[in-house]
Amino acid sequence: MTVKAYISGCAGLALTAEEVRFFAEAQPWGFILFKRNCDTPDQVASLTRSLRAAVGRPEAPVFVDQEGGRVQRMAPPNWPAYPSARHFGELFARDPAAGRRAARLGMRLIAADLVDIGIDVDCVPCLDVPIEGANDVIGRRAYSLDPDVVIELGEQAADGLLAGGVVPVIKHMPGHGRAGVDSHLHLPEVNASLAELRASDFRPFKALKHLPFAMTAHVVYTAIDAKRPATQSPIVVSDIIRGEIGFAGCLISDDLSMQALSGGIGERAAAVFAAGVDLALHCNGKMDEMVEVADNCPALEGDAASRAGQALGWRRAPEAFDRDRARAEFADLMR
Repeated sequence: MTVKAYISGCAGLALTAEEVRFFAEAQPWGFILFKRNCDTPDQVASLTRSLRAAVGRPEAPVFVDQEGGRVQRMAPPNWPAYPSARHFGELFARDPAAGRRAARLGMRLIAADLVDIGIDVDCVPCLDVPIEGANDVIGRRAYSLDPDVVIELGEQAADGLLAGGVVPVIKHMPGHGRAGVDSHLHLPEVNASLAELRASDFRPFKALKHLPFAMTAHVVYTAIDAKRPATQSPIVVSDIIRGEIGFAGCLISDDLSMQALSGGIGERAAAVFAAGVDLALHCNGKMDEMVEVADNCPALEGDAASRAGQALGWRRAPEAFDRDRARAEFADLMR
């Protein structure tokens, strides 16, 4: 069985017969769920079982973006509402110990929600450092405008997920906070100098470079590679992400469907791998695109396979946890 180097979305609340056949043949390494895929806990648990059964690999990872705030794929009434990252930063500014505790506890609670339904990787924490006047695509998804606060709270969030048996993904490397446009719709161009990027944007990623997964930014950094977004730039991947930042874990692209990237979906995938990214991420669940992505993704092998396997090795059984007590403490902290 040849496993391919990508993570795939799916269309709805349950797999269609066409999707089951496609996944069995295409063999994506893992899957990602979005709000369209999430209705009730029982339904999501059934879907994650179906995805793994389709590829015949019970260990296949299932990802989600469950950050809290406006990026929460599973929401009330069937799941609790969680605050945005900025709430933790604001609490930290008033009481650093309470801010650290809340950031960890919130993600520990999210991990408990996810493990219950078969999701084992969460695309959190967001380590981007916004600047005043930047587009709101990051906004309150960031812990703070201070990179030191981002480092402290990002580390607590990652620890909370890991304690709950969920693997974190740091994003969006090497920094999306300065983007002036929404990368879901347009390609951002950041004109900051390398010295400015080193002083702020890179610092949280460098501090947490030991974590297992990272997601790239669909952003052009003109001081590094004026022609290509980080996701598709061999210079950014090799010199900055692997070199200067020193990230040695499994590197995942942001979503190939986003309009920051140009060209056909297969061309986008090919450019990601040419840049040195380990895994392509394709989220929208559109079958025609899924076929084209699969056709343009290599087998997961060599160093990329090793890094992906090592990243999943961070999965562990959740630590003992009194969920009701934790929820009460969390609510008290966030008042």
